[in-house]
Amino acid sequence: MAQRPAEQRHVPVLLQRCLDLMAPALQEDGAVAVDATLGMGGHSEALLRRFPGLHLVGIDRDPQAHALAGARLAGFGDRFHPVHATYDRIPEALAEHGFARADAVLFDLGVSSLQLDERERGFAYSYDAPLDMRMDGSATRTARDVVNDYPEAELRRILRDWGEERFAARIARALVERRAQAPLRTTGELVDVVRAAVPQAAQHRKGHPAKQTFQALRIEVNEELDVLRRAVPAALGAVPTGGRVVVLSYHSLEDRIVKQAFARGAASSAPKGFPVELEEHRPTLRVLTRGAETPTPEEIAENPRAASARLRAVERIREDTPQHAAQKAQRTRA
Repeated sequence: MAQRPAEQRHVPVLLQRCLDLMAPALQEDGAVAVDATLGMGGHSEALLRRFPGLHLVGIDRDPQAHALAGARLAGFGDRFHPVHATYDRIPEALAEHGFARADAVLFDLGVSSLQLDERERGFAYSYDAPLDMRMDGSATRTARDVVNDYPEAELRRILRDWGEERFAARIARALVERRAQAPLRTTGELVDVVRAAVPQAAQHRKGHPAKQTFQALRIEVNEELDVLRRAVPAALGAVPTGGRVVVLSYHSLEDRIVKQAFARGAASSAPKGFPVELEEHRPTLRVLTRGAETPTPEEIAENPRAASARLRAVERIREDTPQHAAQKAQRTRA
């Protein structure tokens, strides 16, 4: 499987809809787009084909993704600009290639098809593999470190908050008891612990009983939600008036962060009861989607991994004033 080219291994989610949402910002020659989650390059390839004058900055923390996407996109020459980084580093990635702004930014969040399919990386609960789950293999912390070294209370918090796991306390306690006998080393051992901890009657209510535990550990290992909280404002700050930001998320924690950031920009910052909305209080964003859009049944049938996708998009309609930006930052901290 590792030798198959990227285009045979990855079906981009909601591809046409993403392209259509970004299109108004990318019509002119010299337009710049950021694919903040390059993966195997499916969305990037489609963007470069549809917009012949486009320059695309592709960001990914996974060196293997860069190798596969680089081979896939080599024919686009100097229109493709790869950057090895986390997706909150959008301003730095643009500057590295001499761009001041981006006309559109795309995020396709979560674990990639590449990472799920590479069994030895430990992302999938259906294969027995080392407990790794690093999106960037050069990072130091692995899932093995988390399950074997974190205190029980911290494990419980991660499973509850990142995995939305109803039985977080039972699973955390079982992990601590199991590792007291011998360290957990493989995904198969982790699945066995979770199966034993979750009541039999509840084991398949949300699919595989270890699904939420694996989600929680992956998020913790890769600091995914912390990166996303920085990444969305970075993307919004990178686009000018008329620029667009499009986000595909795959679970409620991601979608909530995106929804709230977009809603803040689309709301007036005028104080409550203020008689006149001044220019500096007007919204800076226009929401382009009605709620979160989802894949069609036909797309899910073709690509089952698209089933949980949620799509949101906004257009920048006004530049932030320093005062407005400070007010939004204060509300975010609150």
